[in-house]
Amino acid sequence: MALSDVRARYKRSVLGPLWLTLGTAAGSVGLGLLWSELLKIEAKAFVPSLTAGLILWQFISGVITESSTLYGRQAAIIRNMSLPLMIHPLQLLFKHLINVAHNAPVYLLVALVLSIPLTVSTLWFLPCLLLVSLNLFWICMLVSVLGARFRDLEYIIAAVMPLLMFISPVFYRPNYLPFSEGLIWANPLSHLIEIIRYPLLGSSPPMFVVQTNLVMLLVGGGFALWLFNKKRDRIAFWV
Repeated sequence: MALSDVRARYKRSVLGPLWLTLGTAAGSVGLGLLWSELLKIEAKAFVPSLTAGLILWQFISGVITESSTLYGRQAAIIRNMSLPLMIHPLQLLFKHLINVAHNAPVYLLVALVLSIPLTVSTLWFLPCLLLVSLNLFWICMLVSVLGARFRDLEYIIAAVMPLLMFISPVFYRPNYLPFSEGLIWANPLSHLIEIIRYPLLGSSPPMFVVQTNLVMLLVGGGFALWLFNKKRDRIAFWV
């Protein structure tokens, strides 16, 4: 179902999902050169960090933004087919994981050209990606249920996400701006980004970042499951 969504989006397009890869590549090169000058950081060190940040932000923001209208878009299926309602958040998550796979060659090329070291710590990438995906799954479940009940949530998220982008370490690392490092770490999305970016750049993620992600999974996941089980019989009426 996730593959069908990706194919439908690029139906009749000459390059298909390759447009995702080209868009990310253009953003990495253009923004990398610009922001490296603004922050006075060598492009060789800045561009890989920015490339990873852009790919991860597209993944995280895409899941959260689309979650607010998830059940509304699937209303016809929900009303006419007996499918587990949890399949729709899973489908959305896997669709964006496919998008990450399309963007991965951009980072691999940047890492190869700029000689990013491949270390033992790089192997943390896969378990960290799994942990972030699990966190995004419960966030998707929570936001999709609330979005089905409160339609204004779609517009609230659309207004807030651009602001969150600038207080998340997408264009920069938290240590690049010491005066606002505390504000950046107070943003939960920063922990979702950094836990994957550290291994991609050849180092282990800090323990407090791993602990924050685990706490988010246990607390947030537990609450999301509780709310979903309590309200899932109402979703068909809300949409």
